[in-house]
Amino acid sequence: MPHNASRYLAEGPRVGIRHFTYEDGAEFTARARESKDLHQPWLFPPDSAPAYTAYAARLIEDASKAGFLVCEKGDGSIAGFININNIVEGGFQCGALGYGAFAHAAGRGLMREGLDLVVRYAFGTMRLHRLEINVQPTNAASIALARSGGFRLEGFSPNMLFVDGAWRDHERWAITAEMITEPGRRR
Repeated sequence: MPHNASRYLAEGPRVGIRHFTYEDGAEFTARARESKDLHQPWLFPPDSAPAYTAYAARLIEDASKAGFLVCEKGDGSIAGFININNIVEGGFQCGALGYGAFAHAAGRGLMREGLDLVVRYAFGTMRLHRLEINVQPTNAASIALARSGGFRLEGFSPNMLFVDGAWRDHERWAITAEMITEPGRRR
């Protein structure tokens, strides 16, 4: 890497975002194991080496997905992750976000900063127009992150996604490229 080049795709004051690598497995799975109480029953990130390898492979190799690690700039530790799934190009130019903070980083505003970076990267470099977040109505922390990131509530879908052994209701939140350039927006 050139002397002045950043290891991040985008940076904020406290975090940078970068793509997943296979080498991140040990740290990622340790953080996932430490964060089970925070994540469940909504989120089940890989917590073993084989599960991480399969998960990372999908994010690295499948063009309909893009995975981002939110890393603290000081020591590079992984604070959380934000993935864009189901990327559809053409007239839609849309993707669905999934994300999770790790317990050591929760409540510190790092994911909020990371979400802003991913949204700007998606609307800029990736040339997407719309991002969606589907959240179970009881997941208050995830809804708060979507709301604080400027996403708008667009609806409610009963039995939308299969999570933790059952079909779960989800709220649908979305943001478009125009919404981050409107007057009065924080971005």
